[in-house]
Amino acid sequence: MADPDTIDERPMRRLLAGLPGPVRRGVEWLRRPGAGWVRIPLGVALILGGLVGFLPILGFWMLPLGALLLAEDVPFLKKPTLRALGAVQGWWDRRRGRAGGP
Repeated sequence: MADPDTIDERPMRRLLAGLPGPVRRGVEWLRRPGAGWVRIPLGVALILGGLVGFLPILGFWMLPLGALLLAEDVPFLKKPTLRALGAVQGWWDRRRGRAGGP
């Protein structure tokens, strides 16, 4: 039986699989354990930029991206963030008429 505290990384792996090569490599670099010094300020900056999403260039798209980055370093954010990512992927699959993901 699986440990209930274990975090399911499948939504993140699916997201990475759908990214173009250079973007995927950049995200994988950011997810390295030693990249927290870049990940935390970048995540905070994306969230702050997303709060003023009504301005040109900045957008509300920055909020979930910042949350994904911060979730790597803030343990209590990781599980709900990955659960939300999985829910969005499930919604997208239903909307597109697919039964499952790649």
